Order: sequence, then C-alpha cells, then structure tokens
Amino acid sequence: MNIDEFRQHAHLMVDWMADYLSNIEQYPVKSTVTPREVYNSIAPVAPKEPEDMATIFQDFEAKILPGITHWQHPNFHAYFSGNSSYPSVLAEMLTATLGAQCMIWDTSPAAAELEEKMMNWLKQMMNLPLNWDGVIQDTASTATLASILTAREKCSNFQINRKGFQNNEELRIYCSQETHSSIEKAVKIAGIGSDNLVKILVDEHLAMDTKNLEAAILADLKQNKVPLCVVATLGTTGTTAIDPLFEISKICQRYDIWLHVDAAFAGTALLLEEYRDMVKGIEAVDTFVFNPHKWMFTNFDCSVYFVKDKQALIKTFEIMPEYLKTNVDHLQINNYRDWGVPLGRRFRALKLWFVMRSFGENGLKERLRHHIKMAKDLAIKIENHGNFEMVMPTHFNMITFRCVQNKLSLDQLNDLNRELNTQLNQSGKVYLTHTTVNQKYILRMVIGKTYVEQQHVDMAWQLIQDIAKRLI
Repeated sequence: MNIDEFRQHAHLMVDWMADYLSNIEQYPVKSTVTPREVYNSIAPVAPKEPEDMATIFQDFEAKILPGITHWQHPNFHAYFSGNSSYPSVLAEMLTATLGAQCMIWDTSPAAAELEEKMMNWLKQMMNLPLNWDGVIQDTASTATLASILTAREKCSNFQINRKGFQNNEELRIYCSQETHSSIEKAVKIAGIGSDNLVKILVDEHLAMDTKNLEAAILADLKQNKVPLCVVATLGTTGTTAIDPLFEISKICQRYDIWLHVDAAFAGTALLLEEYRDMVKGIEAVDTFVFNPHKWMFTNFDCSVYFVKDKQALIKTFEIMPEYLKTNVDHLQINNYRDWGVPLGRRFRALKLWFVMRSFGENGLKERLRHHIKMAKDLAIKIENHGNFEMVMPTHFNMITFRCVQNKLSLDQLNDLNRELNTQLNQSGKVYLTHTTVNQKYILRMVIGKTYVEQQHVDMAWQLIQDIAKRLI
C-alpha cells in the first residue's frame, strides 16, 4: 500500500466508523456466534501474495464484525462500561498514526510532559492530594501489582528485589471478601502467596468490616506475621459497595500498614462534589487507582495511578541499562518506564487530553449525573414493582435487582433469574451480567455508556418486565 492508497482507504474507513457509531443500535448488543465459528471462517494459512485492502475490509465486515460484542451500544449494561467517545476515538487515531513508543522522556518529550500535566489536571478536578504524583497504567490490575510490589520493597528495605525471599517471610495482605480478583492475582505474582491474602468479612452493605480487619491484623501480629498492605475498594465489582476508607486509614496508621485504594470504576465519581465523602481519610493513602476507560469516556486502556511516594515506586522498578541512558536523565523529567512493569508505553495521555478538553469539567459532571439519575429512577420503578426487588443500595449508576415470586424457593428464584438473564442477553437487544449476594442470583445493570439516553433505559426495563412475565 502506498500513501495515496492509504489516504483513500483511510477516508473510506472513517466514513464507515462514523456510520457504525451512528447506527450501532442495528447490531445485536452481544455477539451471537458460536465457539470456533470465527476461527473456522479464517483461512488456515497466511496468504503468499499481497491482498488488496478492499477485500480485507470485506472480510472484516463478513467474518469479524459478527463476532464482536458492541461495547459502545447504548443498551450495553454488562460488567462495568468500557467507554469511548468521539474525541477519544479521534485521539486514538492520531496515537496510532504517530506510532510513538513513549518509554522515556527522550523518545517523545510531549508524551511524558502531557501525561504529567493530565495527572495534575485530574488531581485538581477530583480534589485529590496535590502532593501526589500520577502515571497512566494500562489497567487497574497492573496498578495494584505495582502498589503491592512497592509495599513489599519498602517493607524489606528493597532487599527482596535484590536477594529474593530469604526467610520465607510471611507478608500479609488484607482485602474484603468482595474485592476484585486482580488483588489475588497481584499477591500471587508478587511472590507473597495467595494463602497470605486475608479476606475480611463484610457488613450488611457488603463493605469491609473494620472490626474484623483489626482483629485479623492483631491475630497475625501475635503469630509474628507481617501486616504489609490493606486494599480498600471504592465501588466493588459485584455491587459497588464502598469500603469505609476513613476507618481503614486509621487502622493502617495505627499499625504502620501500606494502604492501597482500588477505585477502578467509582473513582470517576470524585469529579462530583457530592461523592467526595467516600474518600475521607485519603491523605493517609499510599496509592490510588481509577480507570477513565470505565466511566470517563476514554478508550480502553487508560488507568490512572496516583502515589504518595514516587521515589519508592521508581526505586522498585528502575533499571538503567546503558542503551536506555540519555544525556537529559539528570534533569527534572519523568521517565515513565520506571513507574511500572512494562518498558514500552503507549501515548495514552493524548486521549485523556482530548476528552477533558472536549467535554470540559462541567460537561463530564453533567454526563455522570445524568447516568446516576437514570439508574436511581429505574431503581425506584423496580422497587415499586410487585414482581421485582432491589437487592443492594444504588450508590452510583449500577443497580442490582432480581425477579421475585412468593411461592418459589431460593433455588427456584435463582433458576428464574438465571433464565431471565439468559433470555435478555439472547434477545440481542440488551446485555446484562449477574452476581450473587447471600446465595441469591441477582442481575447487575450498569447505565453508563457515553451516549445512553432515557429511551434506552425505558426499552431495557420494558423488555425485562416482558420476559419476566412470560417466565412467571
């Protein structure tokens, strides 16, 4: 392909992209292909000779698109949103065109300095401690791993990085029973061992019970184990429960324990003044992560990781081979390859810059409040319906509910709701996921797509009622 052909096909594909986003509701939200269907449709070996782009794109539409679940569909209410927006897509196009590898300041000064500035913008917009430093990671899983590794190194005076585990030190990590699975994965990767992850009981709201936390810490101290880190979650995956950060922070200060906050989904809500009570005690936090790619209308992947002690982070990850040394390293610059696991880094700050400037702070707040209002209004309708019940409080823009019938046992109700969820997703009109609370199978519905509107929520609610009525 030459540059003229590139220009021609780029124009055609941008038109296709705009048409796709304009008409996305014509697609089933969830892909309906069967396992191996896409695989078997692809040629068994690569072509020997070049193929023209028109043919390749035809195959994209015929073979790939049917196997895509349309995450930007306004009726996508599953998981947590993996959001995008028009300005974010434009920035991603520029990022792909530049093809920059932004591992150190020297390889793209604008990438490093824009990233630093975007972290400062976010601290101000979200009223986070201004003495924190920030970096963009790919996902919250990576950020949590970075936090636990830094806590491990600081606790060992950075000796585990040099010598490995010498005396089978029993370092202990604490989180609630509702904490995301990425915490356990990070504990395993860090060499601490999943047996040393202590899952704390939760209260009636499924938030961490701080009395149980302190009891677990004291029990470990009596057995000469080392309480290393507590992970507090703001907005758990199952029900968006909010751990009591202030009380947890006091316990961590009392016993000199590292405190990491996983606000992957709900952190975006800190743009809104009315949600900032949930971070009372934030000054005592060592590390904090949230994902703009979940609810801040920024294409995946973009995870913002703030640290109180950047030197501890850098000392944990810094390696300086000769081929990475530059003649500006002695200056006040950020070489972000030293701020996490990967050496190679994408220019993620560009899409954040585009999104925050295009929406503006007030525009972001307006969109978030719109989502929250639609969720809370729907929660009221569900609560007032004779055949449904809300299961947990609606903190943000996610509701947890189930269909109920007085004559049915718990197992029968679980089967009913499981079938309801299956038929909703098979309809192609909506996509919801589930969780379990106190052995109850419940539906999760997130109202957070960038361009979702009231008519989409109304349609989903009507479909839920119609299918439930048939099942009952």
